[in-house]
Parts: sequence; structure tokens; C-alpha cells
Amino acid sequence: MTHFAELAGLESVLGHLFVRPELLVQALTHRSLAFEQAMEATGKPDDGARADNERLEFLGDAVLGLVVAEALFASNSKWQEGELTRMRAQLVSRQHMAEVAQQICLGDYLRLGKGEERSGGRKKAALLANSMEAVIAAVFLEGGLEAVRSFARKYILGSAADDLARELRSGASLGDHKSALQEHLQSSHMGVPVYTVESESGPDHRKRFRVELRLRSADGETGMPIGSGTGSTKKKAEQEAARRALARMMVQRAELVPDEAEVASSAPNVIVEGGDAAARTKSAGKRLVKA
Repeated sequence: MTHFAELAGLESVLGHLFVRPELLVQALTHRSLAFEQAMEATGKPDDGARADNERLEFLGDAVLGLVVAEALFASNSKWQEGELTRMRAQLVSRQHMAEVAQQICLGDYLRLGKGEERSGGRKKAALLANSMEAVIAAVFLEGGLEAVRSFARKYILGSAADDLARELRSGASLGDHKSALQEHLQSSHMGVPVYTVESESGPDHRKRFRVELRLRSADGETGMPIGSGTGSTKKKAEQEAARRALARMMVQRAELVPDEAEVASSAPNVIVEGGDAAARTKSAGKRLVKA
């Protein structure tokens, strides 16, 4: 990318028109290209003035953490430190930042070395996440915190924060579906989860794994699959399988257990023959809830 005008589309999404477009160019420059340029210019891998985005990435990470923490603190007055920390960790995670980068097509603007380009660098999650942080730093250096806040409200917080808040209120372990499933299985004595890689596909730099999840009972018997998931790593595929299995269990649980209000309204209609009617009605209500 040699013309600053080519960055206009990205500047529009970021909501900031750069006075120093070279700052944004640096934020988009991967070390692979900086290395190649340094070798061509000086014959050395580092001429002492690297023009890649790693320093900006460092600053962007700190700015991102501050802006997200500030937004969560202001909008969730009843949350304590632990809840705020868990929410922030998810919103500033590499996975979420890569998703934000993909949403704004950041990969199209990256400046990569030849080798990184050939290996699919524009779609690598870690590379996208790091570059997103560098771009946030560039926006901060020119537009200040308010410019970063504006971008964060639209792309980093937004619906993602709402979804995580609902998950937090449900009692699940944010983002860690395997732990949430493990806790549910232990409390309900349903068995031990067993994850099995069923298939692998794709080239080495873009692997896809498919994992199936089954439950093993106390007597060692393994049942039918209760969930499956795919991902770019085995861990991600396992998390997706756990997420789907837990979601299915929650739906089944909601269908089997009647609403407390419905139990309360139906309990007085229980036919009682002699004895303490009030006590028997209360006991019947408890049996219904337990069922």
C-alpha cells in the first residue's frame, strides 16, 4: 500500500480522519514487511528504527483495557470487581479483537511481508488482533480517548457486551464453556465429559478440527454424542462442543422444570382428603418443583 488515499475506507470505519496518515500506515505494518524493508535498505534485519506496529500494539493494549474498563464501570453499577474483571477480559481478548478486525475488514489493509502474505497472514486471528490494538493506539495518539471510545462503543462493546452480560447473569463461566459444563455435570451427577477429535481438515496454517462430546458414567460406559464443535484449534473446537451441549441441557431443563409461578398458582387446586390441607398443598408444590 503506497497511497494514503487507499486508507480512506478504513478511516471512515474508524471514525477518524488522520492528520498524520503515516501513523496509521505504521499501525498496519507487520514486522515481516519491516524486516524485508530493513534488509533491502541496509542489509541488516534491524536498522534501529523499525517501522512495524509492535510498539503501537503495546500502547493499544493499554488504551483498550482502560476504555473498556471505564465503559463497564459506568454502565454496570451493581457489578463487583470480579464480574467487571471477567467481562473486561472477554472484551479485550485476542479472540474478540480478531472478530472486530474481521468485522471492519482490517485484513484488507495490512502491510505484510511476502512470506506472511503467502501463508495467509491477512486471516490469522493473532495477527489481526495485534494489528487491531496497534490501530487503536494510532487513533488514540491523534484523536485521544474520545475517538477510541466512539469506536469501542460501536465495534468492541455494543452487542458483544450485551451478550456477555446475559451470560454472566445466567451464572455461566464467561467464555469458558468447558468449565461451565463441568460445574453443571458435577452438580447434577450426569457423568464426566469426554472430548474426542473426530476429524481434521485444511492445510497446516488453516487447520479445522471437529470434536465430539460424550458423557462417561460412573461405571465407565460412554454414551452417545451430546454435542459437537469445530474450530481452528482443538481447544476452540472443544469449547464450541461444550457450549452447544450446555445450551441444549439448559433448554431441556427449562422444559422439564415448571415455572415457580405456575406451581404456586396450581398448588391450591390439589385435592386434599383430610389432614392439614395447607401443609399438604405446600408439600405438593415442593414435589412439583423438585420434579
